[in-house]
Amino acid sequence: MSDQPKNKATVYIYGQQYSIVGNESVNHMKLVASIVDEKMREISQKNPSLDLNKLAVLTAVNVVHDYLKLKEKFEELEKQLQEKD
Repeated sequence: MSDQPKNKATVYIYGQQYSIVGNESVNHMKLVASIVDEKMREISQKNPSLDLNKLAVLTAVNVVHDYLKLKEKFEELEKQLQEKD
């Protein structure tokens, strides 16, 4: 267990209130929530017939896809830097 104190933030995602607890700053947690909210609204506009569960899963799939693409790009850049040394 971490000795670091936990922070708590109340956030709104797609009209629902959530309490998030974590080691990150409150501002960071609110930023994460706002990005999730934005992504859900973006997907919902393109697919208005999705129910909330499907919308949430599709949002998660899209966010993980974006994460993996960024991770691949980071690893590629890291490799290029190592090759220059």
